[in-house]
Amino acid sequence: MHSVGICGSDVHYWQHGRIGDFVVKEPMVLGHEASGTVVKVGSGVTHLKPGDRVAIEPGVPREVDEFCKSGRYNLSPTIFFCATPPDDGNLCRYYKHSASYCYKLPDNVTFEEGALIEPLSVGIHACKRAGVTLGSKVFVSGSGPIGLVNVIIAKMMGAASVVVTDISASRLQKAKEVGADFIVQVKNETPQEVASKVESVLGCMPEITVECTGVQACIQAGIYATRSGGTLVLVGLGPEMVTVPIVNAAVREVDIRGIFRYCNTWPVAIALLASKRINVKPLVTHRFPLEKALEAFETTKRGEGVKVMLKCDPNDQNP
Repeated sequence: MHSVGICGSDVHYWQHGRIGDFVVKEPMVLGHEASGTVVKVGSGVTHLKPGDRVAIEPGVPREVDEFCKSGRYNLSPTIFFCATPPDDGNLCRYYKHSASYCYKLPDNVTFEEGALIEPLSVGIHACKRAGVTLGSKVFVSGSGPIGLVNVIIAKMMGAASVVVTDISASRLQKAKEVGADFIVQVKNETPQEVASKVESVLGCMPEITVECTGVQACIQAGIYATRSGGTLVLVGLGPEMVTVPIVNAAVREVDIRGIFRYCNTWPVAIALLASKRINVKPLVTHRFPLEKALEAFETTKRGEGVKVMLKCDPNDQNP
């Protein structure tokens, strides 16, 4: 293994031992945003060889069920997924993974970019589910790593204007850095007031809202902000039960869609990175060797920077 990013879910498992129905019952290796170098392949593997640099898709179906047959393997209830109980992740020196879900990196794509394909995939899947296209007006709620990749992908897919909201001024500046057209810092406004501010800076109500926080008030603001006939995609995961103005969404035909991880996104992400059509390098703000993993997790827990990256190969100093 070379580069492994720390995700908010890793910190949550570390601190709380569960996310929803996924409960840590015994020691578990964390990490699912990863890239590395192949050291050995099985006898049936023909597309990879030792020495190849690869990005690792953490979700691997265990069976060819109805979801796999329809191309939505991320919804398979028996899927293996790195660092989701009881499956171990890849924050380690050496790791074994299905070759079909290891993707060779072009020479001009770094290991860190390879590891960032995982969060980038969330943005690709969310923006596809949202229907972002040429000229779209998009509202991204939340400017953490997932909000930022949604900004990058929405602009790449042709969004004319993207507005981002957050409570953190520094994270909003990072959103501007990666391509947001407008930013709105939320303080004590009501959800309706946030929606009005979004409409004001955009000049209209957005057709698409991508909610990346999971916070109840933000989901409410997302519904109020979205144009009638538009789409709200729920990316952030918060409490199991939330109160939302569902009648407001229903009578205005606002479609509410969920996403669960991603599927069929690694080839797309690699093509975008190799062509230099997108730049994810600004997302990495902190780097630690594997030996300082605890310090890296504490940094993420405090909400410092954006993406914290761990380097698992002590002999390789390249990014």
